[in-house]
Amino acid sequence: MNIEIRTAKESDIPSILSLIKELALYEKAPLEVETTVESMMKDGFGKEAIYHSQIAIADNIIVGCAVYYIGYSTWKGKMIYLDDIIVTESMRRFGIGKKLFDAVGKFAKESGANHFRWHVLDWNEPAINFYKKIGASLNSEWILCKMNKQQIEKLF
Repeated sequence: MNIEIRTAKESDIPSILSLIKELALYEKAPLEVETTVESMMKDGFGKEAIYHSQIAIADNIIVGCAVYYIGYSTWKGKMIYLDDIIVTESMRRFGIGKKLFDAVGKFAKESGANHFRWHVLDWNEPAINFYKKIGASLNSEWILCKMNKQQIEKLF
């Protein structure tokens, strides 16, 4: 099977959003996706684009994606934050996730990042095992904190 990894284009956004919704279903949170094709177009390809994406293609069909962005750590400086790697269920176990991960890692290296960061759900054993296998540090000391839009509106 030939897998092509390339930078996403605007025309890929509907397929990427479909993968995001598939991931939300896998993570038992299908109603949590607020992203739209329009917001992804604006945020990824608009005047002030804030994220990047790589896609995986097999037989002319988008079967996976990685979404990431450049961030800054007060201790580490420039970092790349990998928000998600998504591979459609029928194409898992073919090394596509690793190819996407490598593409983002290469971007981190070429852009001069000092830090490459991502998160993983504590029950996602396949992902945890993959990250351990490649030698990543899994840090249970840090707790992910977040606020949703309603909490932001209420507080601020």
